[in-house]
Amino acid sequence: MMALIGAIIIGFFAGLIARAIHPGDDKAGFLVTVALGIVGSLVATYGGQLLGLYPKGASAGFIASVVGAVLVLFIYNFIAKRT
Repeated sequence: MMALIGAIIIGFFAGLIARAIHPGDDKAGFLVTVALGIVGSLVATYGGQLLGLYPKGASAGFIASVVGAVLVLFIYNFIAKRT
């Protein structure tokens, strides 16, 4: 449970940084950016646990969360441009 809460808090800041890092013109608003950051942090946390990078119950680090958020933001922009 604590890993989930930690991933959400880290994901909030990771989403803001991912938006600043990600090139291009983003049309997503603040809430969408934060939500994508949280999703990216959760992807990094649970993906890292599945790959054995983090022990069960541990959250991903800040850098991994930012990388996950940039990845999710890239996928979101790719899908948004197609529609």
